[in-house]
Amino acid sequence: VQLQASGGGLVQSGGSLRLSCAASGNIFRINDMAWYRQAPGKGRELVAGITRDGSTNYADPVKGRFTISRDDAKNAVYLQMNSLKSEDTAVYYCNADVTLGWGKVGIVNEYWGQGTLVTVSS
Repeated sequence: VQLQASGGGLVQSGGSLRLSCAASGNIFRINDMAWYRQAPGKGRELVAGITRDGSTNYADPVKGRFTISRDDAKNAVYLQMNSLKSEDTAVYYCNADVTLGWGKVGIVNEYWGQGTLVTVSS
């Protein structure tokens, strides 16, 4: 299973970006999905998560500005980021909890995307 993240880039403070992450491979079902981020010199932190039934949770610093969503038909998760601030600058990683398919039925593994850089200029 591979997760491919995209959508990062350079944006001015107050601007918006939309991150996308698509999963591919031996997938039976994608369970929880999430976005994490890691700023320079800091540890990786949870930004937002979404369960299979659509329940969401957000880190306090992004509440009201970021929206996580998913499209199970496309095995994808998205992060709409509005009102961006310089402190949102980080590498963003998607994460998925996946129930595997053919030949590995019943096995559940966690997967990470490769990261996409978001830079917010002040």
